[in-house]
Amino acid sequence: MFKKVSKNLTRKKRHKRVRGKVFGTPERPRLNVYRSLTNIYAQIIDDVAGLTLVAASTLDIKDQEGNKGNQQAAKLVGELVAKRALEKGIDTVTFDRGGYIYHGRVKALAEGAREAGLKL
Repeated sequence: MFKKVSKNLTRKKRHKRVRGKVFGTPERPRLNVYRSLTNIYAQIIDDVAGLTLVAASTLDIKDQEGNKGNQQAAKLVGELVAKRALEKGIDTVTFDRGGYIYHGRVKALAEGAREAGLKL
């Protein structure tokens, strides 16, 4: 009998592998992405101090009430997190895709952050 492997378990393994290489410093913090079925979340984290410097999610977007789980909303979240980061003086980050494939909503978030002026 074959056991079906959980997609989330394999994602967590990938994320652990990626986190061995990606580390956020005060000069270049880490932009972390978490994608759920209905929302997408982004945080900018300083791993040295263990602090979340900036956060944004689709929960912060009021005008896209019906469309929280799509690429347009993810792009808006990327723009919002970039705007908040630039206000705090953060212009360069390391992108941590969280074990997700760089495609769809994760890619849209990254492109939105780039278009708003954040360097990934």
